[in-house]
Amino acid sequence: MQSASIDDTLAQLEAHGYFASRELATALFLALRMERPLFLEGEPGVGKTELAKAAAAMLGTTVLRLQCYEGLDTASALYEWDYPRQIMALRLAEAAGEKPGNDTLYRDEFLL
Repeated sequence: MQSASIDDTLAQLEAHGYFASRELATALFLALRMERPLFLEGEPGVGKTELAKAAAAMLGTTVLRLQCYEGLDTASALYEWDYPRQIMALRLAEAAGEKPGNDTLYRDEFLL
């Protein structure tokens, strides 16, 4: 649910267990109102993830958390394949006398 005001944003965050400063509630309110991302940075343990969880609960959605680190590439960050299950499907297809193709190995069921 979209907040009607900064005070409403504060109240909704508090209702979801996050006690924000007025400055932070203002930034969140404006980001939501303008439909823009809110960039949070800070030391570990200052509440960035908890704010995201409270804001998601406030909006009735879920949080997808991505832990970033040096060397993380797009392919690793966005998806990963279940290689053991792919190998098993490959072996089963070969045992059945089939020539497995991409449609055998790269199905949604193998995507983690």
